[in-house]
Amino acid sequence: GEMSAHVTISIDGNVGVIELSRPEKFNCLSLEVHEGIAAARAEFEANRDVRAILIRAQGKHFCTGADLTEVKEKLYDPVALDHFIGFGMNNLRKLEQCPLPVIVAVQGLCLAGGIELMLAADICFAAETAQFGDQHAQFGLIPGWGGSQRLTRLMGQRRALDLMFSARWLKADEAKEAGLVNYIVPNDDLYVSAREYCQTIATRSRPGIAEMKRLAREGADMAIDQQMRLERDAAVRALPSADVAEGLDAFENRRTPDFKQ
Repeated sequence: GEMSAHVTISIDGNVGVIELSRPEKFNCLSLEVHEGIAAARAEFEANRDVRAILIRAQGKHFCTGADLTEVKEKLYDPVALDHFIGFGMNNLRKLEQCPLPVIVAVQGLCLAGGIELMLAADICFAAETAQFGDQHAQFGLIPGWGGSQRLTRLMGQRRALDLMFSARWLKADEAKEAGLVNYIVPNDDLYVSAREYCQTIATRSRPGIAEMKRLAREGADMAIDQQMRLERDAAVRALPSADVAEGLDAFENRRTPDFKQ
């Protein structure tokens, strides 16, 4: 179903698919697109049958950044500008904190606002010819949707600053080597490979996956002893659950578990 004119959502098995569908503008991110992504995420979180979210894009390029026409209109209206930056920032933060795993499939160019969207996902599939960059500096802009922070966290300061200063594009293999991309697949296999991955993790325990994601995200800012306490408390809480009982029974009886939670 359509959530907005530029975002198409569908459910494929247990996978919620969010498709950027504004290929004629290289899927640039307007406020409307962010609203569409936010609505889709909320809908999928509320649907017990959805076990993973896959973000993909129509056309040749994944996303070349924010909708600069819209940015230009709002530049001298502080309230509108703050809403535009703030909504995008909060949308990507909620995606990052979403209890469902979020997988992104990238073809062609993934730049500026596009890389900011990609960075908020958990797992990234890239087509062989995909390229990644933060192009803000080239036009005197600075990131506003978390790019400067997530790039630094994922790549380290030296590499993140180089990417931001130079505005250069990383080829898929460079992006993988830098820790931004998990899997590189042939261009024609992009959607099928990403969907297959989603369908595999869709068979896992929904609360189990949600808890792993929460531990990884929340623990990132803690000292080691706090991290250990975080995991210990979570394990003690989660182990006496129906899904664990099912998993252990499946292990003992050499069968595939069927998680119900």
